[in-house]
Order: sequence, then C-alpha cells, then structure tokens
Amino acid sequence: MPELPEVETSVRGVSPYLVGEKIKQIIVRQPKLRWAVSPELSQLQGAEILAVERRAKYLIIRTNQGDILVHLGMSGSLSILQDHSHPVGKHDHVDLETASGTILRYNDPRKFGAWIWAEKAEQSPLLAKLGVEPLSDAFTSGYLWQKSRNKTVAVKNFIMNNEVVVGVGNIYACESLFMAGIHPDLATQNLTQKQCERLVTVIKQVLTKAILQGGTTLKDFIQPNGKPGYFAQVLQVYGRKGEPCNDCGTPIEAKIIGQRNTYYCPKCQRLLR
Repeated sequence: MPELPEVETSVRGVSPYLVGEKIKQIIVRQPKLRWAVSPELSQLQGAEILAVERRAKYLIIRTNQGDILVHLGMSGSLSILQDHSHPVGKHDHVDLETASGTILRYNDPRKFGAWIWAEKAEQSPLLAKLGVEPLSDAFTSGYLWQKSRNKTVAVKNFIMNNEVVVGVGNIYACESLFMAGIHPDLATQNLTQKQCERLVTVIKQVLTKAILQGGTTLKDFIQPNGKPGYFAQVLQVYGRKGEPCNDCGTPIEAKIIGQRNTYYCPKCQRLLR
C-alpha cells in the first residue's frame, strides 16, 4: 500500500497544479470508500486551494472553506489531467476539477481510501492520535529511547505504530532495521541508546531516499505523472527472501511479525538474548 514516501511524492507532484486554483467542481462517482465520501465536498465550488500538505499518510488539500483529507488506502493513486479527453476508468472514483480545467483524478481499485472534509484537518479524529513525523526535528533518539522503555513489543511493530512515529510502513521498517543492524524481533525495551540513535538516523535516510526516488512501486503505486517509484530497485531485504544479503552473502530470511511479512538478514541482524 502507499506509504509515507508515496504520499509525499503525490503531494509534491500535484501541488504545483492545484495551489492558487479555485475548485470548479468535485465529481464523486463512488461515495462508498473506506468511509463515506463527505457530502460537504459538493459545497466547495469556488473555494480557493491554499496548500497541499501531508500528515502521516494523509494528503491534505487546504482551502479557504475547509480542508480535504485524502487517503490512498491499499491501492489508490492520484493523477493530474489537463483536459477532458481522458476516458473515465472503472476505478476512477473522484475528480477535483479546477476553474482552469485541471483535473485531480483519484483511482482506487479496492475502494479502501478516503475523501473526508474537515473544517480544520488537525481537528479531525483521523489525525488526533498520530505521533511525530519521522522527518521532523521532533523525531530524535531521545524521543525514541523514552518511548521504548518498558515496551515488550517487537521493535518492528514499535516503529510501525503511528502513535509513536507516523508513516514508517512495512517496507521502510524492514529496510531501516537492516541498515541499523537490529533484528526485527528484538523486544523494544532492550534497545540501547546507541541503537535508538542509529535507528532514527537510518529511518530519516531511508524515507528521504525513497521520496527522492519517487517511492516504491511493488504492485499498485504510481506517481501523479504516471511514472513508477524507483526505490524498489535498491531494496536491501524487503521481498528478497532466499537471495544473498548484499553485505555478507547470507540468504535473506522472512517471518511474520505483527501479521506482516518481515525480511531480514540473520547474520547482519543477529538477535542477541
């Protein structure tokens, strides 16, 4: 599913086409997504788009008449169309059309995304319990160390907990733990301060690199310009079960942790008990 880098890529891709524009209309073809599409969207004709931002995995379209929270769900994507010559596809559920004719089209085969209106995005219950942004100054080794105390959960589940830090999805958690040399099954309370420092550093590095490369295309994600994300080409462990580790040559292993496939090198990420 689209994770933080994919959403950030989408924000950067669509923002230049939307900011400063006025909404002509929002066409909703499928109102039943993960949650019902907010009926307030039909009242945004003439609203000016002030900014396009991201919070966790939510894309926020800010207008002078309230905010639109967009979630890409499991397989959603956004595209920018400059005219009406593109035929509407089976899974093209929402169009936001601006006064200049630009169309932001939302496609979602699994219908697990969302288009929600809120007077202020920050007041939405969807954002209320979210933790710090991983690329912000608030995400420090001291913060992670403090949050990790007395937690017996596996460290992979811990860094994927959106109440601790947002947007570190399955792919990027596997990659970050490999780069930090930490076994994904390590009990969180056993993290050392040095490991917390290393983990914060590599999470920031991995996410930044993925954003610069347009995210990760495995099955569904494409950028708003129609191009795939290229981070998949440099994955170190994710999806590489049985292949040799790029650092030591040991076959990559996989196991289920927190109901998610988890990939790691048993030598580089040795679990010390």
